[in-house]
Amino acid sequence: MPAPKGPLKHFLQISDFTADEYTYLFGRVKAIKDLFHSYIQYRPLVDRTLAMIFEKASTRTRVSFEAGMYQLGGSVVHLTTGDSQLGRSEPIEDTARVISRMCDIVMIRTFEQTKIERFAAFSRVPVINGLTNEFHPCQILADIYTFIEHRGPIQGKTVAWIGDGNNMANSWLQAAQLLGFTLHISTPKGYELSLKTAEVKTSASLKLFDDPLEACKGAHLVTTDVWTSMGFEAENEARKAAFAHWKVNDAMMAAADKAAIFMHCLPAHRGEEVDASVIDGPQSVVWDEAENRLHVQKALMEYLLLGRVGGR
Repeated sequence: MPAPKGPLKHFLQISDFTADEYTYLFGRVKAIKDLFHSYIQYRPLVDRTLAMIFEKASTRTRVSFEAGMYQLGGSVVHLTTGDSQLGRSEPIEDTARVISRMCDIVMIRTFEQTKIERFAAFSRVPVINGLTNEFHPCQILADIYTFIEHRGPIQGKTVAWIGDGNNMANSWLQAAQLLGFTLHISTPKGYELSLKTAEVKTSASLKLFDDPLEACKGAHLVTTDVWTSMGFEAENEARKAAFAHWKVNDAMMAAADKAAIFMHCLPAHRGEEVDASVIDGPQSVVWDEAENRLHVQKALMEYLLLGRVGGR
């Protein structure tokens, strides 16, 4: 397949892009979303093919990438470990060499971050992280864009992350460092955020709290995730006990800034990590957040394949 325009770039974690690139990207998200809501076709990726590789199942990731690529005029190949050589012990490096000669861009949703890094190292086309155990950068793109839509620039604001120090927390920390906002994190003992995993050398943008209510005080955005992420199901009962105090409730939202909004990457378990009164309440923007996965990923694919359109 023809090489992408400009130097080859991958999107494996938030730190792969600069603040300036994110400013450009969020501008493109708005333009692309406006076209979508105006029923105006925008098909810059005609004859381009996206390969989607799933080692972890998904609803939102598959629908948003597949629908997005079709809307941009391209086509999609969907692979799982069960219907490809990935499930038969073919080296990742060999799979990358072959798929990247047949497709123009690859999205992978898998377990260890090292898998996607190995694939990208041998790929001739851009690779996007659709989720790994360590990072979930596409979701953070959607979350930040959703905040911008509702409340304006995120720079100088405070985001409260309540719950597991997981892939979402790692990606939030990288974003805070790059985009100039403060991240409040409250996790149970034993489930803390790892600065080493996030590859962040300074905690200047990070404040840690033992009490989740304290973490929410003054926050402009309160966000959480399920207590047991995919791949950790064996820990479910232990996690339910450990996280019991980390359910986002009305008291936490009341402690936040009066204009605070609530987000959740979904799927959600009402009554566990969040009360129904919060996720279904007036401060919740989870459905806008879910839709914005579609639009940020379209802008991301456009950028990785075409560079800055219109010379911007």
